[in-house]
Amino acid sequence: MRRSLLPILLTAVGLSTAAFAAPDAANVGIVNFSSCISDSKLGKQEQASFESLKKQMTTMLEDTEKQLNEISAKFNDADFLDGLSPEAEEELKVKFRTLNEELSRYQNQYYQVLNQANMRIIQTLSASINGAAEKVAKNKNLSMVLNKDACFFYSPALEITPLIVTEMDRNYDQDGKKQAAAAAPAEAAPVEKSEVKAK
Repeated sequence: MRRSLLPILLTAVGLSTAAFAAPDAANVGIVNFSSCISDSKLGKQEQASFESLKKQMTTMLEDTEKQLNEISAKFNDADFLDGLSPEAEEELKVKFRTLNEELSRYQNQYYQVLNQANMRIIQTLSASINGAAEKVAKNKNLSMVLNKDACFFYSPALEITPLIVTEMDRNYDQDGKKQAAAAAPAEAAPVEKSEVKAK
């Protein structure tokens, strides 16, 4: 009885294994998400925007901290305080409290704004990489494209990151041309009106 069941069990295991078998390795592409961000035109633009925003927020924080430190130094200077009228001293205290509140608000905004900007950038780049991966997969007859971070190991032959970056750059350039074309009629319109008036 056991002998007759064994081939049936092996057949069943073989069928279930075949059903869940991974696709042929040649039909899989691996993408390095980080490289797509650092090497693509869109990624570079988004990183530059993020750094610009970060610099702007940091400058606001540093300016407020500098003013607070200056006022704090005045409060520690007994000679300076002796020369102030009670009204002027109270005014300085109010300014110190106001700057403290501003600094706290800027610090909260700093992390909020940067986190939101970072999330938006990741979403934008993910969408771009997804679109590029779909096109590359279609052109190379790939049944699957995986993020490098999802793999413990993969053969370098499966790497398609340069193709993805090229496709992203092509899309970036096309979007840039579309935006330029859309902006051109709006810029040209006033010129045409002035030419009509001149005639």
